[in-house]
Amino acid sequence: MKFDHVGIAVRSIDEKLAVYSKLGDFDIARTEVPGQRVKIALLHAGDTSVELLEPSSPESSLAKFIQERGEGLHHIAFAVEDIEASMRQLKEKGFRFIYEMPADGKFGSKVNFIHPKSAGGVLVELTQNKPRP
Repeated sequence: MKFDHVGIAVRSIDEKLAVYSKLGDFDIARTEVPGQRVKIALLHAGDTSVELLEPSSPESSLAKFIQERGEGLHHIAFAVEDIEASMRQLKEKGFRFIYEMPADGKFGSKVNFIHPKSAGGVLVELTQNKPRP
């Protein structure tokens, strides 16, 4: 397991990209994950990334998150080689997951989230990534 990215909930990716572009010259990849109803801009920074997440539907869990808590830190993510094996091991240690099985993530990845109530109040993503775009 290694640190992969931090996810930041935003109302507008375009507005936040204007801010982040002042920090440096990031390689940026954009995509949408219809199953999770989010638009994503991935700002590559070495071996890690900042993931800007914009709701693509007012009914999405991300839209509800922003409505209740405002924009800001949404989750931290760790890359794993085998997400199903990692889920089994973590379930044995008492962690609860948002999804019973991994879901489709960005750029062909598989993801699942450890419920914040079993992870010290933080939403933790496990991601089995395909090579970066």
